[in-house]
Amino acid sequence: MPIYHKLGKFPPKRHTQFEKPSGGLYYEQLFGTIGFDGMSSLLYHVHRPTQVKEIGEAIDMSPKIAEAKHIKSRKLIGFDVAPKDDFLESREPMLVNNDVQIGLAAPKKSMTEYFYKNSDADEMLFIHKGTGTLKTFLGNIPFEYGDYLIIPRGMIYQIEFDTEENRILYAESFHPIYTPKRYRNWFGQLLEHSPFCERDYKLPQDLQTHDEKGEFLMKIKKQGMLHHLVYATHPFDVVGWDGYNYPYGFSIHNFEPITGRVHQPPPVHQTFETSAFVICSFCPRLYDYHPKSIPAPYNHSNIDSDEMLYYVDGDFMSRTGIGPGYISLHPAGIPHGPHPGTYEASIGKTKTEELAVMIDTFKPLQLTENAMKIDDGKYYKSWLEDPSDSQKG
Repeated sequence: MPIYHKLGKFPPKRHTQFEKPSGGLYYEQLFGTIGFDGMSSLLYHVHRPTQVKEIGEAIDMSPKIAEAKHIKSRKLIGFDVAPKDDFLESREPMLVNNDVQIGLAAPKKSMTEYFYKNSDADEMLFIHKGTGTLKTFLGNIPFEYGDYLIIPRGMIYQIEFDTEENRILYAESFHPIYTPKRYRNWFGQLLEHSPFCERDYKLPQDLQTHDEKGEFLMKIKKQGMLHHLVYATHPFDVVGWDGYNYPYGFSIHNFEPITGRVHQPPPVHQTFETSAFVICSFCPRLYDYHPKSIPAPYNHSNIDSDEMLYYVDGDFMSRTGIGPGYISLHPAGIPHGPHPGTYEASIGKTKTEELAVMIDTFKPLQLTENAMKIDDGKYYKSWLEDPSDSQKG
């Protein structure tokens, strides 16, 4: 996140004394990534952030794999995932590999009884339904429909929902999540041809400092285990911080599509990247304007990556039988493309209102038991030109 940001109070020089008005010192903490080489922020706490009173149970959160090796295209009915009260318990991993865990969640209740930290992975939460506030020890970020929330690993947070009807697509990335490097200059600033800019980000605000001692339950995910710890002081006791490592939000509605005279390839929709996968945003846009253009995508082979599409809203022009909350998986090794009829039907159309999130991984995705429960079982036959063939077998 190559933008300098700051909130609250901190000393003019780093690693120097910062005195409390009542006497004593605030406690400095480096919150950094990739050792001391990645992006970091300097935090100043009312109490030492190292005080642990108890270490309790550890729960194995490893996804249960149903199919590790496969070549079948899938359609998952995402809204069939049943809502659950608890935020963490509602998260159901669907498609996973050693680089990322992609899942769905339908939490009903706000996180108030505990604090959460994922020390394994950066998190991307895409808000499909619901509004609320991401509350962290670096400040708060209000969110709404269409928001991406990027939460760096190690971030202590709670999430507050305004209603009980919430739907989230999430990705836990074991590699840092960045903006695409081809859209940044060598200083890290987003370039003029980028489909979004720094003004679009939702940065942490409203830093709330809690000076409280007691027992505070912290759930920490590490090595796939959810550890339960009791802290001696309130985790949100930061009085000020500055730096480059912090959570932020970005609305898919602020993504400005790149169009051309002929059909543009999927990388023009790229919104985030890691060394192991990319995240793209398909947004309402004008179609190609060559007089002989075919707006629907051409058939293409997935040789090096698995493609996952999460359908948010609108009429996705290259697919049939798709609704909000559906996931399609097009695995590496076989070509895929527009469904029969959509290629021809797109000719002469001037725009699309589709809204979708795509995650392309460079390693195959495994299907979990959760995914198999909501798989329609016949999506791989949906390209057959004779509809009766899809009912056979």
